[in-house]
Formats: sequence, C-alpha cells, structure tokens
Amino acid sequence: MSPILYVKRGCPHCKVAMDFLDRRKIEYTKIEVRGDAAQMQKLKDLSGQTKTPTLDWGDSVLADFGIEELERFLKDRASPGNSRSDGRS
Repeated sequence: MSPILYVKRGCPHCKVAMDFLDRRKIEYTKIEVRGDAAQMQKLKDLSGQTKTPTLDWGDSVLADFGIEELERFLKDRASPGNSRSDGRS
C-alpha cells in the first residue's frame, strides 16, 4: 500500500517532507487539504488535528512532523511490531 501524504499549499514543512520522500524514491499519494473540506475532514478523522504534513501509511500515522520524526517513523515501520507513531504534540 502506497502512503498518503496530507499537505497544505505553501507549507514549508510539507515541501521538506515531499523532497525527503522523493529523494528516497518512496512513492506516495499527495492530498492537498487546503480549500477541500472533505479532505480536511479526512485529515481530522485520521490524526485528530489539522496540521500538516501528515503521513498515513496503512495502519500507521505520523502527524505534524519534521524530518527527524519521519526518519524514525520509516525506520520503525521496517521493525516488526510497530503499528502507530505520533509526531510532535
């Protein structure tokens, strides 16, 4: 399953996350939530908040993250037994 990356236009953290995933050749689906009430609601339902970037990868969600959190998330996804990771509070 390909991960879904929820982003907002103009979000510098989203751009950094997309660049990071692109450099590592990780395919993902980008969902723009700004100006799309239905997608924003999906983001809220998924992560409990409206901050981006938010990455949904199967049964794992990383919300409102930076590159360090994303690196740990990807490493943890490769480890057995890890199914959910949260970003900054």
